[in-house]
Amino acid sequence: MGKYFGTDGVRAVAGQFPLVDDFIEKLGYVALRQLQAFCPNSQLKPQVIIAQDSRASGPAILESLQKGIRASGANVISVGIAPTPCVAYLVKKTGSLCGVVISASHNPAEFNGIKFFTNSGTKLPEELENAIEQEIETLSSVPLPKGTFTQDETLVKLYEQFLMSTVDAGLLKGTKIVLDCANGASYKVAVNVFTGLGMNVTVTAAKPDGTNINKNVGALHTQFMQELTVKEHAFMGFSFDGDADRVIASDEKGRQLDGDNIIASSALCMKEQGLLNANKAVLTIMANLGCINYLKENGVDVTLTTVGDKYVSEALEKENLSIGGETSGHIIFRQFANTGDGILSALQFLQFVKRSGKPASFFTDQWKRYPSKLRAVVVSQKPPLDSLPGFWPAVKELENTMNGKGRIVVRYSGTEPKLRILVEGEQENLVNHVIDEVEKIYKAKTEVL
Repeated sequence: MGKYFGTDGVRAVAGQFPLVDDFIEKLGYVALRQLQAFCPNSQLKPQVIIAQDSRASGPAILESLQKGIRASGANVISVGIAPTPCVAYLVKKTGSLCGVVISASHNPAEFNGIKFFTNSGTKLPEELENAIEQEIETLSSVPLPKGTFTQDETLVKLYEQFLMSTVDAGLLKGTKIVLDCANGASYKVAVNVFTGLGMNVTVTAAKPDGTNINKNVGALHTQFMQELTVKEHAFMGFSFDGDADRVIASDEKGRQLDGDNIIASSALCMKEQGLLNANKAVLTIMANLGCINYLKENGVDVTLTTVGDKYVSEALEKENLSIGGETSGHIIFRQFANTGDGILSALQFLQFVKRSGKPASFFTDQWKRYPSKLRAVVVSQKPPLDSLPGFWPAVKELENTMNGKGRIVVRYSGTEPKLRILVEGEQENLVNHVIDEVEKIYKAKTEVL
C-alpha cells in the first residue's frame, strides 16, 4: 500500500484529506498523465468513463475530479450512478483510455473513494499507483481544463445487455429471486437485469437517498435479505455492496452463502463442465480453511493471494485460470470479466445451481466451515508488523498450539485504520483464546514504540 492508495483506490471520509478539492483535482490530472504514458496506444480514444455510487458526496468529488482529468487533455464521459464493474466493462467496450469510479464500496455513507481502471478494465498495478503518488508530491498546480465533459447514462444499457448475454434466459425465466441493492449503485441495473431475464424479483434497499447506502443492508448486512428470501419462498436471494462489485447469497432456507461458498461451488460445477482451467481456483489468505480443504479433496488446487481483488485478478491472469475471489464476495469469472462483479457473479452462480437441478441449500451443505473469528482492532498508526520485535515468532508459537489444524492471519486494513486478526481452527474455544492472545501481543509490542 502507498501513501494515498489503499487496497482499492484512494479512500477517506469525504471532505477530509485526501478527499479535498485540491488533492482530487491533482489526482485526476496526474493519474491521466501517468496512464497516458502507461498505455501509449494510439488507437485508444483520449476519453475517460466515470461513474459514482449513490453517496451525497459523489457530485462534488466528480466536479473536482473531472476538472483535473480534463486538464490532461482527456475528455470525460459521466455515466451517472452505476456499478464499479460497469465502468471496467465500458472502458474496454468503448476503447477508452481508462475508467474512474467514485465510491467507497461497502463503507458507510460518510466515506468516499476514487478508483481507476486501465484500458483493459483492470485495477492499476502498484508501480503505477506509486508513480502517481510521487508526481502528486511534486505538483504545485493543475493547468486549466482542455478536454470536454459530457453525460451519457445510456451507456449503462450496454453493460446490462452484456450481463444478460452471459446466461441462459430460458433456464432462469420465472425463477423467484430476492435482491438487496444496498441503496447503492446497483439499484437500477440489478433490477433491470434480473427482471429483463424474466425472473420474478422481490427488491429491497433500492431507494438511495445519499445517506442510506450500506446502512444495515447490503453484502455486510444480509440478515434481512436472508429472512426475506424465506418469507417470499424465493429460490435464492442476493445482497450486493454499495458499488456492486461483491455479492453474498442466501439459500431458500435463509442460510448465507459467502464468497467462499460461491467460488467453491462454481469451481466444481465448472470442473464438471470442463470449464475450469488447470483445475485450479484463486482464493485469498482470508478464505476459510474448510473451503480450501474441500476444493483440494475434490481435485481443485488453490492459489492463495493477499487480500484485494486486484491481486486475485493478477493471479488469474498470470496462471491463466478461470475463477477466483474473496470471502467478502468479490468474485471474478475471468471468461467474462477481469474484475469483481457482484451482479455477474450472482447470475453465474444462479445458473450453476439451476442447471444442477438441486436447491441452493444443497450447495450450502457441501463443506464444513472451520470455526473462524475475525477481529478488527482500531489503530492510530500502522507500524510494519515485521518491525515489531518478536511479534511474528510469538504469533507462530500460538499457531503451533493448534497442532496443524488452525491458522492465524494478521494484517492491516487497506481502507480503514484497523488491524485485522483472523484465527481459524477446529476448536472454537481455542480460536477465541488465540485471537485474544494475538491482540494482547500486538498491543504490548506497539506500546513500546
